[in-house]
Amino acid sequence: MPPSDHAGPVRMRRVAIVAPAGVLRAALVRAAAAGTMQFDADDDTAAGPAPAAAAARDRLHRMGVTAPSPALAVAEPDLDELERAGAADLLAGEAELADHADRAVRHGAVAGLPGWCPEQRMAALRDRLSDVGAALVPLPAPRGIDPPTQLTDSGVVRRSFATLVSTYGTVPYPDVDPTLLAGLAYVLMFGMMFGDAGQGLLLVAMGLLVRAGWPRRWAFLRPMWPFVVSAGVASTLFGVLYGEFFGPTGVLPVLWLAPLAEPIRLLAAAVGLGAVLLAGAYVLAIVNRWREGGARSAIYASSGIAGAAVFLGLGGVAADYLLHNRALLALGSGCAVVGLGLAGVGFAVAAGGGTTGVLQAVIELFDSVIRLGSNLVSFARLAAFGLTHAALGWLVWSGTVALWRLGALGAAAAAVLFVAGNAVTFALEGLVAAVQALRLEFYELFSRIFVTEGRPFRPWYIPTRSALAAGPSTPEAAS
Repeated sequence: MPPSDHAGPVRMRRVAIVAPAGVLRAALVRAAAAGTMQFDADDDTAAGPAPAAAAARDRLHRMGVTAPSPALAVAEPDLDELERAGAADLLAGEAELADHADRAVRHGAVAGLPGWCPEQRMAALRDRLSDVGAALVPLPAPRGIDPPTQLTDSGVVRRSFATLVSTYGTVPYPDVDPTLLAGLAYVLMFGMMFGDAGQGLLLVAMGLLVRAGWPRRWAFLRPMWPFVVSAGVASTLFGVLYGEFFGPTGVLPVLWLAPLAEPIRLLAAAVGLGAVLLAGAYVLAIVNRWREGGARSAIYASSGIAGAAVFLGLGGVAADYLLHNRALLALGSGCAVVGLGLAGVGFAVAAGGGTTGVLQAVIELFDSVIRLGSNLVSFARLAAFGLTHAALGWLVWSGTVALWRLGALGAAAAAVLFVAGNAVTFALEGLVAAVQALRLEFYELFSRIFVTEGRPFRPWYIPTRSALAAGPSTPEAAS
């Protein structure tokens, strides 16, 4: 089922490049320069490059002549001339092009090569192909095969958070793109564990320095600057709530709670935040199951309505324990029973029914309930590592105050301890909070949102240039 709106990955269309055999190479050069189409052959095991271009390329390779990346000549080159000139990049490009041409479906004097193209890029590709007498023909999508996935690449914030999702896996094509929500959840969890206004502002400053391109050896991190700044802002806000500024220095008043003074309250807040995040994960999961398999999948899946009902039911039972409201207990119990019944039916059907299916469903239900409880409890680590950060800050500040009272020499030692202690705390706790937030994101949230994995969209792109000219040209050179 393709995405129905902008909430999902980029909309893909099944198309084919169709051209007379005499202009197939020119059409493929145009497609390679555009870099907007993934051919079906790209998903398969390569059938082997064309003998002539590949053999020439390999001979150069044995002589130590290699190219960092392939290129294509706009006009069809003479392979012997390329070999004599040592043009390994052009030979490599010709080998790839010939491989695609060999895979084309031929009917008489016409050849066709099917694949996938983003819908919004079809018009531009069609114009490129028409210039050489080729066409881009829409095709019906094959049943049971989802298109490749390409997430929206708009906005620096979205791009900086995209690594969170791509590190976990490829979003299935029918699913919702969770990039921005995943980034928000991550920085909230990071901020709760790394709650210190002073150290948070240091993170913000580091992000802005990276954005400015300094130091130069960090230039490769520049696309991540919104991620770093967002984590710093979240840490600063939680630090303000905790009254922490490079530890409990008294610079800021406690607006919410002091972690070391109210650990139970912090623990309850961490589990509460976890419940909110899990609820949001269930909402996204229900939408994904609906888009993947329709109403049946959304209702009976343990990550769909059935699982959400169990989650809400357990929440009602917990609310009765805290509020002593029997109505909540009755509603929660009923909701949980309905959810368990729906999930049990889904498990039994998936197992093939019969006695074996029922037994497997019982085991799966038990496992689901246990995992749900453990997933919720896992968010207690937000409080645990928040307490650890606060304890380290308190230890550094207590030592600083004690040394400061010992005179001039003690004051100097206090300054060294304060700077060094905060540097160690910043580095150690920053790493720990980053890893733990990622762990919670992947295991507690993404494991519900995604139950399958898509395949990434990898368009065929080779830059073009005039044969034996120095250096590749821009893609527009093939226009």
